[in-house]
Amino acid sequence: MSVVSASPFLSQDLESPARQRRHTLPASEFRPLNPQDAISVFEIEKEAFISVSGECPLHLDEVRHFLTLCPELSLGWFELGRLVAFIIGSLWDEDRLTTDALTLHKPHGHTVHIHVLAVHRTFRQQGKGSILIWRYLQYLRCLPYVRRAVLMCEDILVPFYKKSGFKVVGPCAITVAHLTFTEMQFAIRGHAYMRRNSQF
Repeated sequence: MSVVSASPFLSQDLESPARQRRHTLPASEFRPLNPQDAISVFEIEKEAFISVSGECPLHLDEVRHFLTLCPELSLGWFELGRLVAFIIGSLWDEDRLTTDALTLHKPHGHTVHIHVLAVHRTFRQQGKGSILIWRYLQYLRCLPYVRRAVLMCEDILVPFYKKSGFKVVGPCAITVAHLTFTEMQFAIRGHAYMRRNSQF
């Protein structure tokens, strides 16, 4: 099954058929990213994070790395063909995040580590981050091997992710320079699902 056909949450055109005839690009589209999107991704990420904290969650080579290894765990929001917001994730196979989670993709893991969510500066304060994370979590529900999503964020972002259904796990073991983080998780599959699909 292809990634796009796996979920109704990826592709969407928000304009009426009459308005669609005015241009060939969809008004609004959600799709997995690919390595060709890496520069656009990094430009948005760099502006969003370096101006605030001085650090980027992913450098350009790391963006390309994850978009090559696991593009199906990314999601970009395009308007008229322009990237306006994105999420990049990879698979992880431990209960808690460690430094290795920053750079590794564990193909047999059941946890999606959300590395970064960013919105282009001209599209902020419009609720796009909340919509994107909701669509991403709905999309993850269509991937049978995914049981939960985890992320690390600064304290100021904890309320945002709580509104999206994430629960606080506790202080994250990872620190970057002077920054500390809170680890949060979202259950994609409940205990009943895991028991039903357990080999034991």
